[in-house]
Amino acid sequence: MAETRYTESHEWVRLEGDTATVGISDHAQNALGDVVFVDLPEPGREVEAGEAIAVVESVKAASDIYAPVAGRIVEVNAALTDNPGLVNSEPTGEGWFFRIVPRDVAAVGTLMDADAYAAHAEAGH
Repeated sequence: MAETRYTESHEWVRLEGDTATVGISDHAQNALGDVVFVDLPEPGREVEAGEAIAVVESVKAASDIYAPVAGRIVEVNAALTDNPGLVNSEPTGEGWFFRIVPRDVAAVGTLMDADAYAAHAEAGH
């Protein structure tokens, strides 16, 4: 299985070949509470790293989801439209948000590894 990397804004990224799958971390879904709606980006959209490209709404708040790397959105998880609770039940599995083909695949490797992310989340970021 591909290594999972993380952003400071709590997205996870798993690169498989030249495509990266993106979702939010277990820490993030716990902080949000029960997810009730997900607004996904359009496939084909070109995005820049750090750009707000999706929204997740919970019973507590709405939160932007950011592109972890620059690239082109190639697929979204349509299952989240009918079942946004997948973000809570399987945040790093079936609750993924979108797939992106990075402009620079090496950019994924510059994101935090699991240990660095755990320290980041534990520090209250």
